[in-house]
Amino acid sequence: MKHSINKIFSNFSMFLILSTLLVLILTLLIIEQKTSFTKIDILQNQKSIINSLKALKKDDIELALIQFNGKSNQLQHEIKKLQNLDKYNYVGKYLSNNSDEFLKDLDKLSKLTMNLNESAHNYYTKNLLDEEQESQKLKNAFDSINNFLDSMTIKNIAYAKDKHLLIEKVAFISLALLLFTSFWYRRRLKSIYKDILSLYAIDKGQNDYEVFSQEADAIQLRMKRKPVVTNNPSLKDPLTEINNYKGMINSYNQKKRIKDNNFTSVSIFEIDNFSKSKRTFSQLFTQTILKKVAFTISLHEQATDVIARTDYNQFTIILSRASKEASFKDIDTIRQSISEIKFKEPSGEPLAVTVSGGFVIKPNNQALEDSIKKAKEVLFHAQKKKNTISQIKDLAEHEF
Repeated sequence: MKHSINKIFSNFSMFLILSTLLVLILTLLIIEQKTSFTKIDILQNQKSIINSLKALKKDDIELALIQFNGKSNQLQHEIKKLQNLDKYNYVGKYLSNNSDEFLKDLDKLSKLTMNLNESAHNYYTKNLLDEEQESQKLKNAFDSINNFLDSMTIKNIAYAKDKHLLIEKVAFISLALLLFTSFWYRRRLKSIYKDILSLYAIDKGQNDYEVFSQEADAIQLRMKRKPVVTNNPSLKDPLTEINNYKGMINSYNQKKRIKDNNFTSVSIFEIDNFSKSKRTFSQLFTQTILKKVAFTISLHEQATDVIARTDYNQFTIILSRASKEASFKDIDTIRQSISEIKFKEPSGEPLAVTVSGGFVIKPNNQALEDSIKKAKEVLFHAQKKKNTISQIKDLAEHEF
């Protein structure tokens, strides 16, 4: 079975996009994992701050209160940092649903911090009769917040571990898929390259190679049945060096099967400025016009096209295109290109040369000569307007 290069490259493009997204997701997960460790560091730092508060002496109450308030504010600031870090907790928000629990724990931690602050204030400002009672309350507040910090730290360590295992699995699976897909596409790209080499060597006797792709197979088939270019002078128009009528028939017979599924169009162009009966310009200037018009038409010629000078100022163009619309568009482009050629009369005056054309689609069961005859009838309609391309439907509208 032949493979489509277009499909392979479309899938390869999608593979690159998905690979980029996968790397982006892994990068975000790694960044998030780093924030998890930062959270644990902050929780450990809070414990250190709380433990340092226990060392404050009551000898200088004002100094002790200032130090305590400062460290208490630092604890609240650390809690806000934890809340901000939770913005990057994508797994916790969308997969494990632990983000809400973490925020609730932070609210509770904030309340415990406020309770500790209140207990410390009471301890340092109450009289000696209540000192023992307030000391016990302060100790309980210290124990509560310490225990809660330990609990949060354990939770976050467990969560970080689970997330590490998730990242590890995603990374290994991604690596396996990328390796497999890379080798898979490498084989196909190598096969496509071999197809190109086989096309390059098709004229050198390489006939035993089995083509991998549909496109190369189609190209190879067309190359094998490509028309033989002839230099027979009897088939060429001596003035313009393009086909004459006989050469047109010969070229058409060679090329007509190259694109079997395409539409074949036949167009007859006639120069509006002069004719065989009305020789407006000198012979030399007329020949210059004919040469330039023929050359302009040849610039648009594709491998399956046939162009010819079939009368004094008439040119026949046979196109093979995938659709009727594409064929008519190309013919009209040729007409426009001719109208843009710059000419100067012998007197120096600028001259615009235009062509009119009759365009028909040749039915598969119709002889070329019949289509040419029909195109000439359509051409007669176009010549009434000048510098335009007419189709069969234009004749019907005119008659109506």
